[in-house]
Amino acid sequence: MSIKLETSGKSSIEPLEKRMEPPVNSLAQQWAKRYLQNIRVNNSSVEERSNLSNLAEVVSSTGRERTAKKIMESLRSVSAKAWSKTESLLSTQIIQHNIESHLINPWEIAGDSFKIYQKILDVYTQQTTQRPLSLVMNYLDGQAPDIYTEQVAPNKLATVISPDIGAIRNKYTSIEPRVIGFVSMQFHYTSQMLIEPLTILERSLVAAYFKVIDDHLYMPLQRAYEAAANHDYNSPVLSAVQQLLPISTKIAKKISQRVIEMYPNYSSMSGVLSNPIVQISSIRDVEMFQVYLWVCALEESIASIQQELFPLCVMLYPTLKVRWELVRQMLHLLGEEINNCLTPEQSKTLMPYFQVLLDMFSPEVLG
Repeated sequence: MSIKLETSGKSSIEPLEKRMEPPVNSLAQQWAKRYLQNIRVNNSSVEERSNLSNLAEVVSSTGRERTAKKIMESLRSVSAKAWSKTESLLSTQIIQHNIESHLINPWEIAGDSFKIYQKILDVYTQQTTQRPLSLVMNYLDGQAPDIYTEQVAPNKLATVISPDIGAIRNKYTSIEPRVIGFVSMQFHYTSQMLIEPLTILERSLVAAYFKVIDDHLYMPLQRAYEAAANHDYNSPVLSAVQQLLPISTKIAKKISQRVIEMYPNYSSMSGVLSNPIVQISSIRDVEMFQVYLWVCALEESIASIQQELFPLCVMLYPTLKVRWELVRQMLHLLGEEINNCLTPEQSKTLMPYFQVLLDMFSPEVLG
């Protein structure tokens, strides 16, 4: 298989016969289902755990509207604080990576974020069919979140919000791909700060929604959906992606845990690898590498890695005190998982691009 080396922001793939709707909808729906499978409420409060009336209030239409109002009222001030944190971390990278500073407009980014949070909260506050409150106990005990699924429809959010965030990614990456690093971190810190003042139950529910933003900003999901539209249903590469997509989080969690076991004392800027916040970011990053790999295979081009993923990693990981040794170990484990989960024919569609990842992140390149 020949691999095209890109030198511009545009993919070299010529449009094939339009078969847009089925593959796009299929992958988007699969991602939404995968997302639902991984939603859990992490509630350690015994008092709130036993207080069904309190939970009923939080998930009621009035409760959701009250939560959304609190978030929107604090969004302006939180956005400014999040940008200050982002800028303090990445300001030196603008100079080191020769990024034109006028391309990073905090007011424009803040405006885009306002629209996204408003749309997410609109979905969050939607009134839907009530389910028996007794199902909540299963929900809190880590079982399928039935009442949550029915009342606030996070599965719908994954498909509703994807085009909007995809448009934001395209807006910033089309001129300078590395700017998405600033945009992603701005959203990431904004989400963290917005949920801090919420109650435990509110935080658990809303955090699941905000994770959708993280997923779609850090990962080129919309680009993957659009690339899939150029493939027939019996395409081996599309088959490989459809096979991996539902288990991508399971793979990421397994790899993240293995890295923790291998580096129990390692600490990044945010803490040790076993820290829950660090674990969430680690799992997301492993998923991010998977999605970029899918995009390369679906587009038959390494443009997304060459122009976006690699520069972003070089810009962000040293700043966040993530060693390249950990990245290489993660890639090694990811390669094993991919080969274990796919048929030889499916694996052949991804491995040439996976080898590109290994080469680009090798000690010969990054030391």
